[in-house]
Amino acid sequence: MAHYKQGPDPKREQFRRYLEKAGVVDSLTSVLVSLYEQQEKPNNALEFVKQHLGAVGQTSEDAEALQQEVIDLRQRCARLAGENKELKAKLQRYESVPEDGGTAN
Repeated sequence: MAHYKQGPDPKREQFRRYLEKAGVVDSLTSVLVSLYEQQEKPNNALEFVKQHLGAVGQTSEDAEALQQEVIDLRQRCARLAGENKELKAKLQRYESVPEDGGTAN
């Protein structure tokens, strides 16, 4: 005899809301739609989902943080390159001074 439920199971409904709020449902839907839209279906659908699920997990906050880090590192690199250039120029001046420290008369 089949068992029919009168309404949704409260625990199930709570879990569904939890998954929706956490973005899991949207991420899975996005990956599955991407798989569906593939002209040539991959041989291993599970591997496709695993690979693409990682990409979906990147939030805009992650991207913004990484972009800011790139900007900071580029500025630091430019500052260090300038400092390096100045130090090389100083070194060249010191290397061109006679060893006795005086000037030729």
